[in-house]
Amino acid sequence: MTPPASAGILGGSVFPSLESNLERVRARVAGAARKAGRSPEEVVLVAVTKSVEPDVAADLVRLGQSDLGESRASELERKDDHLRRLGLSPRWHFVGHLQGNKVHRVVARAAAIHSVDSLRLLEAIDRAAAELGSKPEIWIQVKLAEEPTKSGLAPRELPAVVERARELQHVALAGLMALAPLSTGGERDDSARAVFRGLARLARELAPKAAMGDARELGRMRTSMGMSGDFEAAIEAGSDLVRIGTLLFEGEAR
Repeated sequence: MTPPASAGILGGSVFPSLESNLERVRARVAGAARKAGRSPEEVVLVAVTKSVEPDVAADLVRLGQSDLGESRASELERKDDHLRRLGLSPRWHFVGHLQGNKVHRVVARAAAIHSVDSLRLLEAIDRAAAELGSKPEIWIQVKLAEEPTKSGLAPRELPAVVERARELQHVALAGLMALAPLSTGGERDDSARAVFRGLARLARELAPKAAMGDARELGRMRTSMGMSGDFEAAIEAGSDLVRIGTLLFEGEAR
């Protein structure tokens, strides 16, 4: 039986603040859900480990955090290999921009891909999954803020892509993903809330077109939205999954 992280496995690599940070984030997620009249169990926390070493990712899994996120194929492979050697099997989420030449590598490791931003990428994922004998969960990325650095489909493009995802045999359509715009202060809060409300509305409108995977089982399209700086507003708007990194690693050696 694997000892708890607090036992100081991996040569004492467990940082004192990691467990308390995780508990604090979980408490905030639960609090935001209850404030919105929702059950905390409705919201999945994905710990984004892109800024930390594999040993820290391993410690998170030992602390009971089973959903981990990575934004680069090479880091996903490095951390997955390391954790496998330790006998740990988290559920990997790919949360970064996915280039066409990295699709096969990501599909081979990730259970969920949160950045499907084109019909071409969707079909490439389906082909790779067919070759690998897998069926990754996919989230279609929507661009709801005018920022040149962000990818995503325009809302008018969504119906055709959702319909195509419904037809494909080797992907499981989970829902929609969006990133809030980068700004500061109250302006950020207002613009983030506008994006979150907009994505939730699109998810409701597209639900009848979704006919596979979790979307079918729940009778709706789910949403992946909210990060360290805005996840409580995202949960208030109805987010089913939040992607948090920075808050988990405050005070940590990276």
